[in-house]
Amino acid sequence: MSASKMIRGAMILTVASIVSRLLGIFFIIPYNALTGTEGTFLYGIAYTPYGIMLSVSTMGLPLAVSKFVSKYNALGDYESGRRLLKSGFVLMAVTGLIGFLVLFIGAPHIAAAYGLPANRMNDVILVIRVVSIAILIVPVMSLMRGYFQGYQSMGPTAVSQIVEQVVRIAFILIGAFLVIKVFHGSPVTAAALATFAAFVGAVGGLYVMLHFWVTRRGRMSKMKQTVQRRKKISYLSMYRELVNYAIPFVAVGISMQLYQLIDQFMAYHYLAYSAQVKELVITDLTVNDQKMVMIPVTLATSLAVSAVPAIINSYAKRDINEVNHKITQAFELVLFLTIPAAVGLSSLGYMIHGLLFEINLHDLLIGGRILQWYALTAIFFALFQVTASILQGINRQRVTLISLCAGVMIKILLNPLFMKVFGMVGPILATDIGYAVCILINLIAIKKATGYKYSAIGQQVIHIVGYTAIMALSIQLIFLLFGGSIPSGRGIAFVVVMVSVAVGVAVYLLLSRWTGLLRRVVGGMRKRRTD
Repeated sequence: MSASKMIRGAMILTVASIVSRLLGIFFIIPYNALTGTEGTFLYGIAYTPYGIMLSVSTMGLPLAVSKFVSKYNALGDYESGRRLLKSGFVLMAVTGLIGFLVLFIGAPHIAAAYGLPANRMNDVILVIRVVSIAILIVPVMSLMRGYFQGYQSMGPTAVSQIVEQVVRIAFILIGAFLVIKVFHGSPVTAAALATFAAFVGAVGGLYVMLHFWVTRRGRMSKMKQTVQRRKKISYLSMYRELVNYAIPFVAVGISMQLYQLIDQFMAYHYLAYSAQVKELVITDLTVNDQKMVMIPVTLATSLAVSAVPAIINSYAKRDINEVNHKITQAFELVLFLTIPAAVGLSSLGYMIHGLLFEINLHDLLIGGRILQWYALTAIFFALFQVTASILQGINRQRVTLISLCAGVMIKILLNPLFMKVFGMVGPILATDIGYAVCILINLIAIKKATGYKYSAIGQQVIHIVGYTAIMALSIQLIFLLFGGSIPSGRGIAFVVVMVSVAVGVAVYLLLSRWTGLLRRVVGGMRKRRTD
């Protein structure tokens, strides 16, 4: 497999992942406009346990199977990958069925654990049961994606991801429009269709994978075994190796959802607000504002983790100096993009929330405040994902699981106290502290394994923070010109956001260019593409 083909495949997958994630973020704006807080609340409270159960059911398979198949294909042992695929179909069918049953049968218990008002219980049970249907087929699709990736064939996964997301979102938005605008139905019905869209999207994605399987199966089956084993690898050994690969991927995949689930479980118990305000807070914390926070995280981490293959390659050669150089590049890129984006989003919290979601003053003051605080959490999200990716590159994946467990325990312990003391901001502060602990553990493990000196990025961090502070001041000046940070209508919010983004980006990039920081970061990206 040529290096250029591998790089091209990685880029295809990265672009598809970014597109898919951004589609999954931005659809919530029209959906919220159609169904309001009620429909968005029900959607979010169903998708969080579904996402966790899905990650557990698929066992991190796309990346884990890819790593397993790629390893044995490189040894000329194609038969091991084929045996994994055949047995994996049975295993994924079983885990998918178990995941479905756990959610479907356990829906009343999950709804009860939320501490919801009696008038919400049946609605939540309904949406959890509807979304659980998708788990029956998603694990099988994930297995097929991983198998193709093991052959360095990224196109099927990329196309499948985008088709799945497009079909899902189209079904959600068309369904919500028909229910609310045409048939004048309830947000509960719209939310049930939105959760069923997970199954519809998965069918679309699986159809794409089956199409590629039919067209490429013959070519893959012609690859001849060049290693003759005295005995086949036992299924026990095969899956033990697969689980070792998969656990870190699962940990990273469910980290954010675990934090969200903790907030959803505790909000009704510990937040001292009315049921209506609690519902609004949960919606903003786990759906509306959370998705806005994920925009800079998605862009920054998708680019930064592209350094991981180079780290793996350099670490395999025991070239520690080059490993540390790649680590520096990854940190520089994620901090260069995430810090100003998070601070800008925080500064414009009320304006952006008013523009995209609520202009009603009561709801805007809640959503805007949450976004103002939550935006800064993007820095923690991004650093956790990048440090976890670096640990993967230096073969220290299990540290990620340890750090995640430590962070989640701290989140669970702090959440009740912080909710009572700090109100709606409390869960955000507890999340920040939990992620900070995760990141610290990961950083220590990276230093221990590679001897990395964090002073290598110290000067760049000082520059980034300084330029970001000047950018934030420029946004405050714009607020003075337009009469404050809280919008009086969507029109003024749109103007202020557009002007602030243009001025803020210009100030930050001009300062970065003037001092050479921009050239350093962009040069690192170009070098990775040519390595």
